[in-house]
Amino acid sequence: MFQYSSIEQYHAQLKEGSVTCLQAVQYYLDRINATKHLNAFIEVYADEALQKAALLDSERTAGKPGGKLHGVIIGLKDVICYKNHCISAASNILKNFSSVYSATAVERLLAEGAIIIGNLNCDEFAMGSTNENSVYGKVLNAADETRVPGGSSGGSAVAVQAGLCMVSLGSDTGGSVRQPADFCGIIGLKPTYGRISRYGLIAYASSFDQIGIFGNNIPDVALLLEVMAGKDDFDSTVSQKEVPAYSQLLSADKKFRFAYFDEAFNHPGIDPEIASAIRKQAEQLKTEGHVVEKVSFDLLDYVVPAYYVLTTAEASSNLSRYDGVKFGYRTEAPVADLTDFYKQTRSAGFGREVKRRIMLGTFVLSAGYFDAYFTRAQKVRKLLIDKIDLIFRDFDFIMLPTSPVTAFKAGEKMDDPIAMYLADIYTVMANLAGIPAISIPLFIHSNGMPFGLQLMTNKFNEVSLLQVSDLLLVAKSR
Repeated sequence: MFQYSSIEQYHAQLKEGSVTCLQAVQYYLDRINATKHLNAFIEVYADEALQKAALLDSERTAGKPGGKLHGVIIGLKDVICYKNHCISAASNILKNFSSVYSATAVERLLAEGAIIIGNLNCDEFAMGSTNENSVYGKVLNAADETRVPGGSSGGSAVAVQAGLCMVSLGSDTGGSVRQPADFCGIIGLKPTYGRISRYGLIAYASSFDQIGIFGNNIPDVALLLEVMAGKDDFDSTVSQKEVPAYSQLLSADKKFRFAYFDEAFNHPGIDPEIASAIRKQAEQLKTEGHVVEKVSFDLLDYVVPAYYVLTTAEASSNLSRYDGVKFGYRTEAPVADLTDFYKQTRSAGFGREVKRRIMLGTFVLSAGYFDAYFTRAQKVRKLLIDKIDLIFRDFDFIMLPTSPVTAFKAGEKMDDPIAMYLADIYTVMANLAGIPAISIPLFIHSNGMPFGLQLMTNKFNEVSLLQVSDLLLVAKSR
């Protein structure tokens, strides 16, 4: 029977002939069919995936060398474009829209022999922390189906958690890869802003969005980053820096320097068990010869308000294009004029959370409130970036919880959006500063749910981030 543990192990099996790509695809299709109730997938490309697997098998049999991701089975969050496939951002306003091009990240995966098995459920337009804001319905956490998987990339996280694909892609605007990874007990990486091209990623907040990776081991995550990263003529914000061979640089024979914020571990919103577990991990790192020191950080209570002012402002601008004229949903109700047409289309096409954020963003950008909110939030962002730059002069990493709580019950926070937003307190910092961050599954709570350690590092220092993450996960497995 087919079993998956890593891309390296899978490729070894293909080479020795003990498994085929076709068998692997069929295994995952059977798994997806058996777990439909989790609602992780919106659409499964079964026939297409089987055809691609058969082609790859025939090429391998004929002696043609395979790419780095030969036969690797991947799921895509429903905000990442794949040519001639439906993409809707889990929204009624884009339902049945078919993409006319593929995201650069997807093109690079396909060029290395990857098999895209389907698109994955998410919060509408990547706005949410529970994956309950989807026109396709909520996603269930496979570890406890009464709980949320996190969001907005909940479907992508559950697909890896439940063994429905080998790895998956999500997007991270304020923690939308790391928080669901934390809730589902898997790895979630948000690279540096601009490390992976955003071309073909449906925009929520353009100065925050970044494609991220879900996996069960660091070598898999490193290989996907290696394949997708790099310059792109279609994205003016992408980095021109050379891409390291991440998958070949995971060994590290050195001691690292970790900073942690006492304000984070003593915050009134954090679960004491989560704080205690990460403090113990910090002590363990000290005993192993690493430097772990407390750093004062007086901006913690400002990061969530600044994040939501800026991202909603960008969202109100980005989502103004969805008006029912050129594509997507349009109202069929009688309308008085063009303005009425726009109002009715957008009112019916967007869900409650998206409308809330559009209205908030429009408000903070309005003439009377621009300086009071948007300008001040930009100043907080600059202060945060400067503060983090200073920390990384003396330290390699910032150590934080990923989330203040473990996965909560479905519906628990839907009527309290402020409480939901405050749960992002430890993740939004990385997006405000544009730095890379990862959630590593190291712990199990007494309630039975997993939770992780979050590490952040300086821009384009993904090599060290992957090295120390691999170090911690290998130590855990012993």
